[in-house]
Amino acid sequence: MVLVFVGHAATYYKIGFITQLENIIYDYRLRLTMPGTVDDRIVILDIDERSLDQRALGRWPWSRDKIVTLLQRLFDKYGVVLIGFDVVFAEPDESSGLPVLEKLAKTRLKDIGPFQSAVKDLRAELDYDAIFAQFLRGRPVVLGYYLSSDENAVESGALPEPVLPPGIFGNRKIRFGIWKGYGANLPEFQASAANAGHFNSQTDDDGVSRRVPMLVDYKGKYYEAFSLAVVRLYMGMQDAARDKKTVLTLPKVIPGIASERFGSKNYTGLEWLEVGSLRIPVDDEVATLVPFRGPRFSFPYISLADVWADKVPAEKLKGRIALIGASAPGLFDLRATPVGVGEGASGIEKVGNVYPGVEVHANLIAGMLDGKLKHKPPYMIGAEVLLLVLGGIVLTLLIPMLAPLWATVATVTGMALITLFDLWMWSYPGLVLPLAASVLMTVTLYTVNMAYGYFVETRSKRQFAELFGQYVPPELVGIMAEDPEQYTMAPKSTDLTILFSDVRGFTSISEALSPEHLREYINEYLTDMSNIIRGKYRGTLDKYIGDAIMAFWNAPVEDKDHPRNAVLAALEMQRECSMLNKKFTMRGWPTLKIGIGVNSGNVRVGDMGSKERRAYTAMGDAVNVASRLEGRTKYYGVGILVGETTRTLVKDVVFREIDKIKVKGKVEAITIYEPVGLESEVEKKVLDELKLWHQTIRSYRSRQWDQVEVNLLNLQRMNPGCALYELYAKEVAVKRRNPPPAEWAGVTVFDEK
Repeated sequence: MVLVFVGHAATYYKIGFITQLENIIYDYRLRLTMPGTVDDRIVILDIDERSLDQRALGRWPWSRDKIVTLLQRLFDKYGVVLIGFDVVFAEPDESSGLPVLEKLAKTRLKDIGPFQSAVKDLRAELDYDAIFAQFLRGRPVVLGYYLSSDENAVESGALPEPVLPPGIFGNRKIRFGIWKGYGANLPEFQASAANAGHFNSQTDDDGVSRRVPMLVDYKGKYYEAFSLAVVRLYMGMQDAARDKKTVLTLPKVIPGIASERFGSKNYTGLEWLEVGSLRIPVDDEVATLVPFRGPRFSFPYISLADVWADKVPAEKLKGRIALIGASAPGLFDLRATPVGVGEGASGIEKVGNVYPGVEVHANLIAGMLDGKLKHKPPYMIGAEVLLLVLGGIVLTLLIPMLAPLWATVATVTGMALITLFDLWMWSYPGLVLPLAASVLMTVTLYTVNMAYGYFVETRSKRQFAELFGQYVPPELVGIMAEDPEQYTMAPKSTDLTILFSDVRGFTSISEALSPEHLREYINEYLTDMSNIIRGKYRGTLDKYIGDAIMAFWNAPVEDKDHPRNAVLAALEMQRECSMLNKKFTMRGWPTLKIGIGVNSGNVRVGDMGSKERRAYTAMGDAVNVASRLEGRTKYYGVGILVGETTRTLVKDVVFREIDKIKVKGKVEAITIYEPVGLESEVEKKVLDELKLWHQTIRSYRSRQWDQVEVNLLNLQRMNPGCALYELYAKEVAVKRRNPPPAEWAGVTVFDEK
């Protein structure tokens, strides 16, 4: 199943639904993060319905003399710095009547001298195309053209000089579009313009324009997009002004080939185009994602009717980049985009996602100048495939291991993490990582596993629970039922970590409380302790012995970190006692103290007992030692004592060595320790105290009583009221009076349990 999604991501085939969902997610992500502000650096001079009215400029196309008048006003009066035309001047302008006069001069009136002379005199005045071409020379004007992929497309007009020469990419198989023809400006206009670029956008499968190809390949030559042409001219003008040059030079377009970064000749896609100080990212089709600022009207719109009537305040145009384009529906320059609904001068425009093409160019120009372009480089395919493979493996292995609730939590968490990571990639590195396939794969794997678990495994789990529920603590049945074949209740020898805890002075507590309050007291205590043992640290709660608790780790469910989990559980039980005491004090109840013993070793564990009553429990020497350690906590004045084996197996916890002891029933002495806390949490002053204490222990065993007493005085100043230090001070005093025998090795012997 994972391979189905991987194949789609790797582009071996396309699954329409996933592609459609990806587009929807992209659009929502775009709308969620758009700045939503108006950028007045770029002004759109709108060929709108008002401009086409006969009382203004009249129907399109306008005569070139009107356009020259508009341009003169924009440059000379309003002070725009650059003008880009989102229209094509593909046909000669015959509105002046000059072609008719010239035809008459060549036919019926060719012998009329005064007529011939008049036509000659009027030619310069009536040749609107020549006037327009002459006006364009030396002025910062960018023209546009379009390319066509239709089979019967023709070549009309003149293309500009390509920005990259033929053969620059060698044998690299870069996915440029295939074009059959073009519609460009008249040659004299193209020759006079400062720059020109194509209008074409990249339409996705759903008919929405989200990208614009920055480069197109036409017959082996490479041409730039209209927005890129505007940016290059603008940058060239800035460079010339800064360096005080009279000759305008446009910055070159330098392709950034992926192999230059990764050193792989098999990876042939472009990653970016370098233009002066700008780096413009491109995808595997050499297209750039349009960085929409917001819905329509994210840039100021000014009707050309107002420019013609000279009604525009100069400050709205001075120093701006002006784009001349059409929003009038009859001129067919409206596109479907991820955004569209916006507020114009007359209020909310009810246009769905229809968006003027000229504002698409404005968004791209602003994004390039700001360096805020999203990047979906070709290697994102590999990143998505890797994410799907790793995520698929993890989910395939993880979900069947979890109970339905935890599987749901894990799935929701996984989807949330994937989504947050995707949004982080979008917002900060600016990379567009596909999300739909990952989300769908996660949901599909979860659904399939849940369905399998419900219809196939429910019966076996119920049978397993009925069979073993009488032996195993209920909290473990669900875990064991996930893989019934792995577990058996038969006794076996294995390494466990055992924990005993007991309430000190429980008799006096019980005498101070009524039976009802005592029940609440002990129930609340046992509930909280049990939740820590089995809920947080997944121990097996063996039994309650009055107010005492016995628990163990690593059976029946394997736990490789069983010594560590037992120690951390003991530390948290002590912390929880402090919290309980605050509650008990507020109720007027006595406070409690508990002692905890923890030890690890090989024991027998399994279903044991009589015919009348059986239980899943542990027996053995390591169990007895854990019980003895719990009993010794009161003597040493500490809350927890840990055996030597447990301490050796736990690496990231700080321990205080307490003593070497022989407990009843044991021949060999064992070293006992008190866990202090995780290494990452213990303060430096505590570590300094422990360092001095461990020096003291060594001096104690070496019979250096003077040094021990000095150290203990310092330790008691560092930690006043520490019962352990008081105990050792008394022991030193006793041993001064009654020196231990020569064979004494610093071991304390206990005859009682």
